[in-house]
Amino acid sequence: MPMDIETYRSLGLDRQPPLEMNGRGSADFRLSLNHPGDAPYHPCPEAFPADDVPEGLTLGHRRWESERRYPGTRRDIHIHLPAGFDRTVPANLIVFNDGAGYLWAKGPVRAARVLDTLHARGEIRPTIGLFVNPGSLRDDKEPDWDQRRREYDPLTGAFGRFLIDEILPFVVAEHGVTLTEDPVGRAIAGISSGGICAFTVAWNNPDVFGRVLSHCGSFVNIDGGHNYPFLVRSTPRKPIRVLLQDGVNDGRNVYGDWPLANQTMANALDFAGYDLRFEFGTGGHTLRHGGAIFAESVRWLFR
Repeated sequence: MPMDIETYRSLGLDRQPPLEMNGRGSADFRLSLNHPGDAPYHPCPEAFPADDVPEGLTLGHRRWESERRYPGTRRDIHIHLPAGFDRTVPANLIVFNDGAGYLWAKGPVRAARVLDTLHARGEIRPTIGLFVNPGSLRDDKEPDWDQRRREYDPLTGAFGRFLIDEILPFVVAEHGVTLTEDPVGRAIAGISSGGICAFTVAWNNPDVFGRVLSHCGSFVNIDGGHNYPFLVRSTPRKPIRVLLQDGVNDGRNVYGDWPLANQTMANALDFAGYDLRFEFGTGGHTLRHGGAIFAESVRWLFR
């Protein structure tokens, strides 16, 4: 069962370290963004479809408002449907936290175009891409980092219920699509805090999401994420397939060491017998490595 917020706080999982200590602070983490170690990584070939690959349909909802879990927040949501998609046939699903970064047509992942290529080749079943941005309590378009943290970093399972109780019913009703009920056909992806959030959603709801793709996941003490290796080792194995990606040049700050945290998380998942793939490269805290292996990641998750 998802952990309630009272239990979460009683265990001290929300205890925060200071932002500056021992001459170290947030500037140390910024050094990991666009690190030279990312230079070898480029969008995978599938992100550049051949001329004969039909383009799917991407539909957007600007400033969509939550009414229950995060009242008062607004966020952009996009849905990508395969070309020629039969909306009456149950489809696989991939949810992307920080959705705009994965959808961006000139970005390092270009997920919609990769999905188009994989569909055209018959390498995956019809799969809907759902790109969800974190919410904002403000009217402007600037990111609300505090709200992003409130949604993505806690281990309570609240964001998973938000997806299940609000976002997915809205998408089904608004677009008339049919989603598979089988968790092996439902994946969730994200980077950094969105990466640990992807794992948290599946960890708390393995009956709904059975596949996880975490890029540079923040398994550090932003909101207790450093506890996951122990929880994984000491909890009966859940039916989740997990792909973790990180790089030796990812960030280090007072919250923790991202490369070490991801290695520790991978070791814990392996110890507990999870269906695991760990891709550890040379990159920093970006999506460049994740984008380079994105098509193969999707194949592996849904194999």
